[in-house]
Order: sequence, then structure tokens, then C-alpha cells
Amino acid sequence: MAKWNESNRRWEPDETLLSDTELAQCTRACDDERFQTPIPTQMVSNGEYMPLPQSEQQKRVEARVAELADGASRQLGLSRRGFLASVGGMAASFVAMNEVFGPYFKVDPLEMLVPEAYAAAAAPKDLFVFDDQLHLVRGSRGNALRGLRGLAQGPTVGLPSNPFNKDNKLDERGQPWGVWNPALVGLPYNPENFLLTDFIRQVYLDSAVTVGLLTNVPASVIDTGERAPRNVVEARGGEILTAAQTAAARDFVNEVAGSQRMLAHGMLYVGKGNLDYIHEQIEQNRPDSWKGYNIANAAKVDDNPLSLMKQWRHDDEQVAYPTFEAIDKAFAKQKAKHPGFNNICVHKGLVDSKERRPEIGHPADLPKAAKDWPRLNFVTYHACIQPSFFMYDALAEIRGGKLREGVPDISWTTEYALLCRDLKNTYAELGTTWASSIVTFPTVAAHIMGQLLKFMGPDRIVFGSDSVWYGSPQWQIDAMWRFQIPEEMQKKYGYPAFTEEAKRRILGLNSARLYGIDVPRNFAARFKPVPADYATKMSDDLKRLMEMPGYTADNLSRAKERYVASGAAPDHTRYGWVRTG
Repeated sequence: MAKWNESNRRWEPDETLLSDTELAQCTRACDDERFQTPIPTQMVSNGEYMPLPQSEQQKRVEARVAELADGASRQLGLSRRGFLASVGGMAASFVAMNEVFGPYFKVDPLEMLVPEAYAAAAAPKDLFVFDDQLHLVRGSRGNALRGLRGLAQGPTVGLPSNPFNKDNKLDERGQPWGVWNPALVGLPYNPENFLLTDFIRQVYLDSAVTVGLLTNVPASVIDTGERAPRNVVEARGGEILTAAQTAAARDFVNEVAGSQRMLAHGMLYVGKGNLDYIHEQIEQNRPDSWKGYNIANAAKVDDNPLSLMKQWRHDDEQVAYPTFEAIDKAFAKQKAKHPGFNNICVHKGLVDSKERRPEIGHPADLPKAAKDWPRLNFVTYHACIQPSFFMYDALAEIRGGKLREGVPDISWTTEYALLCRDLKNTYAELGTTWASSIVTFPTVAAHIMGQLLKFMGPDRIVFGSDSVWYGSPQWQIDAMWRFQIPEEMQKKYGYPAFTEEAKRRILGLNSARLYGIDVPRNFAARFKPVPADYATKMSDDLKRLMEMPGYTADNLSRAKERYVASGAAPDHTRYGWVRTG
């Protein structure tokens, strides 16, 4: 794209992949006031591809925003640009979207004229927020998840196209790559945004999160083209954040805040061959609960040092149950300090394949496991939604009219809610599922929330943002507080209303109960703020452990000790050529 030369006060030549013919059909978004709306109403290209024309629905939203802005700006004595930059402009955008797409957002036209009215409808200051899915990366893996940031930021992240929409399908606003989080638009992609220092700013200074749960990902979830690991020592090298680093980040945040502001997941590597690692984490890292992935090659079923780890399912008595038994037995000693130690949090869904195997996320394995282990809580991350990050397929299923027990059959969330509705130790988690639908597929968001409320109830749904992949969690918190299920949809499908009481439970109180956190009326006094100068309090040892730029994690000797202790042995494989004659 063209660059502004401040010295010469002119635009430098365009740096673009568009042809002259294509450029002749475009204009710079920054030069046209039509594109200054708080919520984008037309696709904006970064110059690497030709933007699609504005859809009819987008034209209607834009025209209505302009009409509302003209009237309100005259009443307030502002320019239209000034009005659109205010909270009144955001309110006008919500009003216009409701008129075109349906009444999904709670907004009063008065909010366009009275800033206090807009503030009054926003998330209240006494809202306790527990974000149960937060991510950061160690310094050596800073570039690992650029695609996920691109989902929220849109084309300005610098990628040539939506990495999760290869067929160029359109969302409900008529875009193949809509912006989820407007606050990210135009910002450069910096790997530093995902490190501990900036993570703390985005979560604890830029959002209303009271308590956050830091999670992690087994190495083989990210496809590197390499073979599956043979043991946790091999796996650890590919993890974006190790269990030890997760615990260290938690301890640092709680230390500088002087109160419990962060919890930490342990890594759920299952199977008899991984039991030593489970006990090692309990002793060294003191996990608050556990995070696993069925789809990951994270199950070691034997003690053979050469056998590869594999995918797993909850109801496998030979693989998963020994791990569940170890956690269940240890819970008695851990629950005083870690009341959520018995929470088994597992990623399910967000896969391209529709093959109905629990090993890749289908919920068929949950009922037996939940019944066999009543003292464990099974928290299903992403509420088992099957489509991979871009929710077009879910919208197509809703529009297709196929019903399951009277509601649209959304793969695999509807089936999950029905399978688990009577299992009181199962919980639906909303990380990414909420983020990927609330802005670009609000119809999908309404049906998912309606089905979970109808079949599982407001006490068994928990909020997670999957941040900081998608920037600060605040935009998702605000969206949930304003969101509502249209009355027509409630009547047609029997969905409950999405009340403020239900929102308070989902946004924080349900997870507080799962993790044994008492939330008094004046909870702010208990959960002290993270100081603004937190970065200056990071020790060199912590920076080395987190592999921050300029520091090296000196863990090689300990890694070798663990490698030997795990029973691993060299396989003496040779690579290259030898003479045979």
C-alpha cells in the first residue's frame, strides 16, 4: 500500500499487487468518509488482492448509519466524522445492524445522543469476569499463530487471504474476511503482542477480566509435517508454551498483583506412559486444572521408548482412564489450594473434517466418561463446534432447515448439548466459538447460545475469549453483555431469553464456582489491580524461562535428565548415503 511521506507531504507510489486496471476501480479507504464507520461496511483490501464489491446488505447498513449519523450530528452540533468517532457512532452502527440483520444487540437509539446512556448499557463495573481460556507464547515461538490474529484483525494483518476460508465464502455481512475486533484494524503484526509482557497489558489493563486462566497447547496440534512425538520431552520442544512456563506466568501475575488474578492449566498428556509427567507437574507446577486435546498426538499407551504417541478419546478405559484415576486420587490432597484441580478441560471441534470420531472432536465419548468419573468435571472447550473458525457451514446448516429435537442441527454443538444435558459434571466453554460468530455470524451466535441455554442451562456454560490471539478480551465481553436472542427466535425454537443474570453467570460466576473462588459483592477489594509497571518487576530468571528476546532458556541439562528418566533411548537411525559395494 502507499506510504505517506510527512516531509514532502505527499503519498509515495503504491506498493501493491493490484494491476493498474484494478487500481482504477478502487480508492483509498482513508480518503473516503464512508469508510469511517465504527463497524466496517465494505471489504477493505491491503493491496494484495482485489476487494469484493459492497453487498446489498452492506449498502443498507452503510446508508442507515449515514442517515442516523446525519440526524444525530445535527442535534449534537458535531460533524458527521466527529459523531462517528464517538460512542454515539458505535450505537448508530448497532442500530443499523439490528435493522438489517435482526435484533441481536441491545441498544437504545437514545444512546446515539447521550453518552451516559451508552455507558449505562455497557458492561457494568461490578461485573465479575473469569476468562477461562487465555493464551500467550514463549519468546522462541512468537510467530506461531499469525493466522489466528488474522481472523480477528482482517486483511490488514498482511496475509493474502482469510487462512480459514479458502473457498472465499461470505459471512452474514457479505464478507469473506470480516473484522472481528475493530481495535486491531491497521495495527502491525508483532510477535511481541503474544509474549508475557504484552499479554498482561491486554488482559489485565485493557479489559475487565478479573481472573484469567492461562492455558497451553500440546505440540502436535500444530502440524509441522514431522512425526508424532514419542514422549513428553520430545513434545515439549514444539509446545508454544510449556507447563512450567504456564505456571511461572501465573505465579508472576499473582505476585505483582498481590492477589489471585491468574490460574494455570497443567498439560493433559494421557496414558500409562505419561503418568510420571502428570505427577511431575503436580509436584513442580501445582496446576489449577488440566487442558488436553483429543486431536493431539498426546497419548502414550505403553512404556516402549520407541512407540509414538497418538490421539485419544475420553472413554478409552486403557488410555484415558489411568490418567483420570491419577487426577481423581490426587484431588483429595490438592483441592484445598487448587479447588479446580478436578476440572478436565479438553479442546473439541474447530476441525475441517466432518468425520465423526471423538479423537478429532466429536462428543460421543463424553457421556460414558462423565458417568464413570463423577468427581471430575468435564469442560468442553469451544462447545464442540465443528466448523474450523469460519462459521459459514454452521450458518448453512441453520438455513438448511434440518432439525434435531426441534432446533437447527449445528455440527457438533447441537449433538453435544443433547448428549450432555443431564450430565451435571459437564460444561460448555465458548472460546473462539463466541469470537468467530458474534460479529460476522450473529445468527449462529444466537442459535448456539439459545441451544446451550435450553439444553444445559445457564449454570453450565462458561466464558473464554481465546485471547490474546484475538486482541484484548474486552470486545468479546462487551458483545456478550449487549447480545440478545431475538424474541421471534425464542418463540420458534423454545430458546430462553438471554438475561443479565445468565450473562453474569456465564461471564464469570460459573467458572468461579468451578475453581472454588468466592466472589463477594465488593470483589474488587479482594482482586487487586496489576500495577502498570509490572514489566519492570520481571526478573532475568523469569525472562530466561519465558525465552524472551535477548534471553536464553537454560533448560538443556534438565531436559536431558527428564529424557533419560522417561525411559527414552537413542534409536541410532542414520540419515544419508553409504556405500554398498
